[in-house]
Amino acid sequence: MKAQVNKGDRLVGTYRVVEPETKEDSKVKIFKTADGKYKGQVIWLAKPTMKDGTPKRDILNPDPKKRNTPGDQIVLMWGFTYDADKDMWVGGEIYDPCHGKTYKCRLNFESDTKLKVRGYIGAPAFGKSMYWTKIN
Repeated sequence: MKAQVNKGDRLVGTYRVVEPETKEDSKVKIFKTADGKYKGQVIWLAKPTMKDGTPKRDILNPDPKKRNTPGDQIVLMWGFTYDADKDMWVGGEIYDPCHGKTYKCRLNFESDTKLKVRGYIGAPAFGKSMYWTKIN
């Protein structure tokens, strides 16, 4: 008997992310949590230090307890579930550490390795998209 494959699990993996404004290069690992939802965390930064040599931290986080989090350990996204009818991951949020803001978000693949990440306020029509490249 074949094991049932969860189509939503194809989201799991490591992605190269280039921040559109700053052109900062990073890697984000997306994984499935114990509750069956998907979450993503920064695991690598091309430039992990500030110009003065100090490590980058999540200094703009609205939660003061998280402002000391190293830049390469920031949890960027959480709470996503797979919607098979729309072939996308919905119901999650994405955090923008460059501005300290959190947005609603949805995700879908435009190709095997090109993930469209759409952050928005209110409705998806009122948002911005960026593209992450799956590297494994």
